[in-house]
Amino acid sequence: MKVVVILSGGIDSTTLLYHLKAEGHSVFALTFDYGQRHRKELRCAASICQATNTPNQKVCLTALADVFGGNALTDHSVTIQPGRYDEQTLAVTTVPNRNMILLSVAIGKAVSLGYHAVAFGAHAGAEGHMYADCSPAFAAAMNQVAAVCDRRPIEVLAPFVNWKKADIIRRASELGVPFELTWSCYQGEDVPCGRCGTCLDRSAAFEDAGLSDPLSGQTT
Repeated sequence: MKVVVILSGGIDSTTLLYHLKAEGHSVFALTFDYGQRHRKELRCAASICQATNTPNQKVCLTALADVFGGNALTDHSVTIQPGRYDEQTLAVTTVPNRNMILLSVAIGKAVSLGYHAVAFGAHAGAEGHMYADCSPAFAAAMNQVAAVCDRRPIEVLAPFVNWKKADIIRRASELGVPFELTWSCYQGEDVPCGRCGTCLDRSAAFEDAGLSDPLSGQTT
């Protein structure tokens, strides 16, 4: 199968890319610049594509930053609070409808390339907390839409949607994913802060998987 993968440069989407390649699929990576604070992930995605010899394209969506309103990822005046994911930290780091927008563009790319599917790295959240556009219901709904949005149906793949992050880390280890090339922190610095929700989520997942994170000693 030929698949367009949404590659952010994080562990989930990077593992997804490796996972699909290991299953024998042909992969094209799309990375999105939507004005996110944590721009290092864009460089990480490029490095991952280079390391895996994956054809890729960066899509500029920075004009949408104002549309997304006051969230901590696209509005630098909004503070990212330290602490594990909960309803408050999820709310402040939610980019409204982000995954639907990114998937829509990816589906358009898949249609233009004559590919069969698009894929994104949605997974189950820690302690029941997850972004709404990473849920199984959302993934299933997008799959239904993609099946009827063009003359030829496109499939939306979310193979990790019921996995915990530790499960993804274990799969990444099996696949030889270069963890040092991936990025998670939302703060927008060159080293992880170690305190934001995504940093703490990553740290806990590595611990649960019984593995060491090569970035763990680089926190500010």
